[in-house]
Amino acid sequence: MGTLFLVATPIGNMEDLSYRAVRVLGEVDVLACEDTRVTWKIFERYGIKAPATRFSYHEHNEEVAARRILGLLNEDRSVAVCTDGGHPGISDPGYRIASLCHEHGHRIEVIPGPSAATTALLASGLSSSSFTFKGFPPRKSGQRQRFFEMDRDLPHTLILFESPYRVGACLADALVVLGNRLGAVCIELTKKFEAVHRGYLADLAAQFKGKEIKGEVTIVIAGNNPKFREEEPEVDEDEDEDDY
Repeated sequence: MGTLFLVATPIGNMEDLSYRAVRVLGEVDVLACEDTRVTWKIFERYGIKAPATRFSYHEHNEEVAARRILGLLNEDRSVAVCTDGGHPGISDPGYRIASLCHEHGHRIEVIPGPSAATTALLASGLSSSSFTFKGFPPRKSGQRQRFFEMDRDLPHTLILFESPYRVGACLADALVVLGNRLGAVCIELTKKFEAVHRGYLADLAAQFKGKEIKGEVTIVIAGNNPKFREEEPEVDEDEDEDDY
């Protein structure tokens, strides 16, 4: 039986590739990756000899490619799967082939490494004692608000990815549903122009309203805890009535 290696690759800084990942990528019989051009840069940077068999494995061909990988594993060949950055299966293809491997008795070995989700969480300075990774939210506002509604009353920190074209709209919807909590917008993590903008959601929504960002974005939002929320000022009812 073959072995499937799920190999984490750098999310930006090429120096974050592990020694173990370099070794495994140089030893496997087959490479399946999201974009062969992106992964090839890793092989060039580290002087890794590429396997003779390599092909794309992405969201548009995931089912077909997963079946091909399973066939290769049945031939007792070792296969490495990697995405353009981070861990396979985390908001990227990988879940389907991992599930098939368990069903057919193939060994899975995960080669850990960089993750935008945990990197953003630590950079945000928000609570890391419990957190939920939400992936990408829906594109439409109504669906996005329902997406946030599921976690409105829960104490864990939220982590999500977002398109650089929808950051302001996403933050505005989060503000409507979650209230004015602390959050952070993390841009181009581990890269040359990395930036982390932390503040209350009202300020962040205003800052990114209508703004197109260059690069990849991870958003972190505090859980439902008074110490991470800016309360509305109390209104003196008597004064309010007198003014009326």
